[in-house]
Amino acid sequence: MEIKPFKVEQWMNTYEMEAVYNLAETCVDSMTLRELLSLSGEPEEFIREQLDKKLTYGHIKGSPELRENISGLYETLNPENILITQGGIGANFLLHYSIIKPGDRVIVVHPAYQQLYSVPESFGAEVSLLRLKPENNFLPDLEELKAMVNERTALICINNPNNPTGALMEEELLRDLAEIARSCGAYIHCDEVYRGLCHDENMSVPSIADIYEKGVSTGSMSKIFSLAGLRLGWIAGPEEVIEECFKHRDYTTISCGMLDDALACHALDNYRKIISRNLKIVRENAEILDKWVQGEPYIDYIKPRAGTIAFLRYHLPIPSEEFCLGLFKETGVFLVPGKCFDMDGWLRIGYACDSHTLREGLQKLSEYIKTLI
Repeated sequence: MEIKPFKVEQWMNTYEMEAVYNLAETCVDSMTLRELLSLSGEPEEFIREQLDKKLTYGHIKGSPELRENISGLYETLNPENILITQGGIGANFLLHYSIIKPGDRVIVVHPAYQQLYSVPESFGAEVSLLRLKPENNFLPDLEELKAMVNERTALICINNPNNPTGALMEEELLRDLAEIARSCGAYIHCDEVYRGLCHDENMSVPSIADIYEKGVSTGSMSKIFSLAGLRLGWIAGPEEVIEECFKHRDYTTISCGMLDDALACHALDNYRKIISRNLKIVRENAEILDKWVQGEPYIDYIKPRAGTIAFLRYHLPIPSEEFCLGLFKETGVFLVPGKCFDMDGWLRIGYACDSHTLREGLQKLSEYIKTLI
């Protein structure tokens, strides 16, 4: 199996730990273990409960409590529709490993998280990219999609909200997309790791797993829960898909960590407290970013509607990787070049860090831009 280098991950791995102003991070400002355990008001009780547990493999599919809690994030699913994985990235890989065969036709929106198209390609699928254009607010053109599907189309892959643009497909668009998938019998995989962070408090978008009988959602504790260190994700979908994934999972995972499982349960028991905290961070910081963009003549963007990231277009004669490297070396501000998404002339920014880091980082970014004029 040959696979292309994962450009975003290689970029992050090379520079992230040395960043002074990390505006490449896409998780909402990470929680400390103390902060997480204090949500219930009784952190010592949780710790006491864990101290006497033997560190076995635990529940192979994930604890019943964890799968029950995760199924509660969906409208129509139950614990039998949930399979626990090692992070969202593990969920995506396991799903594709389990349902894609050589020669299958797979359609993936682009730009998107590279794993969603490079992994199917490595398994021998025929991958076609459905281009998301700024003039269409980075939303898919369904007429183009209709022209792309055929009887060999096994999977349509999207992420909602989108990474790197922050574009949001609303329910009507998702239902129209499901009709197209239904016409050829294809699954829809929606990477939903940013779902639940709509900037409009009156907006709520359902999971693809709740509106399409062959819809499969992947999620994680990383982005919207601020708990990337748990390395815990899941696949949510039809029972036949879950069973197929479980069969393949035996060869890759066995189980996730008992402590990760317990901490994730604790977080989900306090779901409303965490989401309230994180929506406040995201919505306030999105306004800080928008005000900065409006005042920066060499930058524009399609304003993100959900999630933690935005895709900035810059109007300067410099490649995006050179731009980001110079910015990093001169100021300590860390962004992701659009080249990592095959879109030079753009920059991905994460704005869900603490507001001080965001404000200072944007100020440094403006100062750097002036040196390029």
